[in-house]
Amino acid sequence: MLRLDGVWKSYRVRGRDKEVLRGVDATVRKGDAIGILGRNGAGKSTLMRLIAGVEHPNAGRIHREMSISWPLGYGGALHSNLSGADNVRFVARIYGRPVDWTLGFCEEFAELGEHMRMPVRTYSSGMQSRLALALSLAVDFDCYLVDEMVAAGDARFAGRGREELMARRGRAALILVSHSEELVRNFCTSAAVLQDGKLHFHEDLDQAFAAYRAL
Repeated sequence: MLRLDGVWKSYRVRGRDKEVLRGVDATVRKGDAIGILGRNGAGKSTLMRLIAGVEHPNAGRIHREMSISWPLGYGGALHSNLSGADNVRFVARIYGRPVDWTLGFCEEFAELGEHMRMPVRTYSSGMQSRLALALSLAVDFDCYLVDEMVAAGDARFAGRGREELMARRGRAALILVSHSEELVRNFCTSAAVLQDGKLHFHEDLDQAFAAYRAL
């Protein structure tokens, strides 16, 4: 289970504190598939980074009783001075995955060819996203975080990412940030609208999208 209790997040901007999240409460269990909706700048990506542990809240607590992915395609999960292959080996060892299998999966899925042996700092942002996505899918997480749905690469590559994620949806939780009503309806069973730093949950997707469109 994942639980957020009164989570606040603010940033110092031009000498003033800008509040992004104001006492967010949420509970996510295995098997849940939740879409997060909100206008640009509402704090959706900030929320995902907090859940992943990439950043920490200013107040409140995040209780993680299941393994949680970094946001899929998030290049910040990679060490820039290591090669793609060494990043894969490092992550495989941390999560107790078979190193050779994990490397083979990532090489085949990311389709980076000889670049897998080059430092990640030489990669384009798209290449980093493809490797980060492959790494995320190579680990069996209890909860997958998806920020603006896998957009790295061409339509064929994005489609592969969606197929892999769909295959995991039945055995893991999913938190999906997207502006696409079609994607949220395809992947999610409920949704929450992030507005004024608060999450407003809706079990009915029609109600969720009505509230989102009213913003």
